[in-house]
Amino acid sequence: MSNLQWPELIIFTVLFLLVTVLGFMAARWQRGGGLDHLDEWGLGGRKFGSWITWFLLGGDLYTAYTFVAVPALVFSAGALGLYALPYTIVVYPIVLLPALRMWSVSRVRGYVTPADFVRGRFGSPILALLIAITGIVATMPYIALQLVGLEAVLRTMGINGSGIVGHLPLLIAFIILAVYTYQSGLRAPALIAFVKDILIYIVILVAIIYLPSKLGGWSHIFDTAAAKLGTPSPTTGKPAGSILLNTNNQLQYATLALGSALALFLYPHSLTSVLASRGRSVIKKNMVALPAYSLVLGLLALLGYVAITAGVKPLTNAATGKPDSNTVVPLLFDSQFSSWFAGIAFAAIGIGALVPAAIMSIAAANLWTRNIYKEYIRKNATPQQEAKQAKLASLVVKLGAVVAIILLDPQYSIDLQLIGGVLILQTLPAVALALYTRWFHRWGLIAGWVVGIGWGLLILYGIPGANGKQHFGTSALPLGNLSIFGWHPFSGSLVQIYVGFVALIANLVVAAIVTVIARRMKVFNGTDDTNPADYLADEHDKDLRPIGAAH
Repeated sequence: MSNLQWPELIIFTVLFLLVTVLGFMAARWQRGGGLDHLDEWGLGGRKFGSWITWFLLGGDLYTAYTFVAVPALVFSAGALGLYALPYTIVVYPIVLLPALRMWSVSRVRGYVTPADFVRGRFGSPILALLIAITGIVATMPYIALQLVGLEAVLRTMGINGSGIVGHLPLLIAFIILAVYTYQSGLRAPALIAFVKDILIYIVILVAIIYLPSKLGGWSHIFDTAAAKLGTPSPTTGKPAGSILLNTNNQLQYATLALGSALALFLYPHSLTSVLASRGRSVIKKNMVALPAYSLVLGLLALLGYVAITAGVKPLTNAATGKPDSNTVVPLLFDSQFSSWFAGIAFAAIGIGALVPAAIMSIAAANLWTRNIYKEYIRKNATPQQEAKQAKLASLVVKLGAVVAIILLDPQYSIDLQLIGGVLILQTLPAVALALYTRWFHRWGLIAGWVVGIGWGLLILYGIPGANGKQHFGTSALPLGNLSIFGWHPFSGSLVQIYVGFVALIANLVVAAIVTVIARRMKVFNGTDDTNPADYLADEHDKDLRPIGAAH
């Protein structure tokens, strides 16, 4: 604590206090009713327009993952970290039509969560429960990633130590998130997202113009990064990475990009932002406009190469004694900019972590309230009781995220998101595919979920990390280690693949097989409370239709 960077810390604190005040003020912003109703607290009254939705979705989808984790992976491994760029480019065409359908049916039926939709579509409380649990558990590592980003900033400013002091950033994040999300619900991150995005755009535009000119231009930056990444490690004898993909990581790159794109829509926080919008036209406009963030993501990712050229040395993780690559971007700003601008950059990263963490905790709380508490504990819960439960659950989810950091501690912070992606991908058949077809039998979907989740977790458990962790070290599986009932079909191969992709294939195969068997045996497939008009009715008519009961 003796090396505190006071100028940066003061500017960071002032801006942080500003957004905290906004978080409390948001309780009265665009308020159509009391916040003791889940639609008001958890979905902002379902009336956010195009601009608010654009900032909310931007704040929701472009997180500490973007500002800290991606550049850290590029700094450490090179081109593989750039998978995030094609992922955020292809995701919007993939998401557009399912998002419109989900908004339409949710508006008519009053659904608040993806598990609400599954409950209504298949009439299966068990399947809905599995979807809800998956959403809650998969969200916790994602929130943990946001807190890791905030912790990296605070450590760069000299707030470091052991014991309680060492986890002070997590405690600060927990308290701030807990208080203003409890008070204001979804309106808090929606309002704060305006400040967050303005700060991020200012910081990245200055950085991407100033830093290359200071460090000798982009050609020199790429040459330096190629030389550094290509140098064999003294411990492994192998290079850390490359600025070009090789035969061993091309499949991993492609499956990471596609798997991440498929997973993004399935996360409960993504759907929460979609359902909070007031109409289908708002969603269409945002699917067109949101790729502007992909440009920012690409520029941010290149800061990993810039940090190599600038000679940035990551801070040492006090717990493991190894370099913490999450501190790369904060250290780059600290070393290359004046104190006042570095403080603004740190605030942008910190706020950029808290906005999505707030949305994620609200989305997970909605799942608990609608699909566990109301379904199994208090079926006749009043709207006031639902809202109260959601507020309390949002506190528990944040605490779970802190625990996820301590227990998982993966090689790269980005793996916190990718491990969560392995889990949430297993909901794709029941949520995304069910928007278009009810061919899958509910018992087939349950069986597929069990196999996908079980096998995915088993594979992740067996993957060690370079940081000394024996389990859950990374989300990349060497195909040579892939075992199918003891059979190793790719024995000796060094090619890697994203675990979530492997688990999803197993999920779909099992779901299809069980569905065929169940249909031939004429097993009852539940009741469907939706109808074609819920998905396809005229958008203008639908925007004006009243919200119905969930199920």
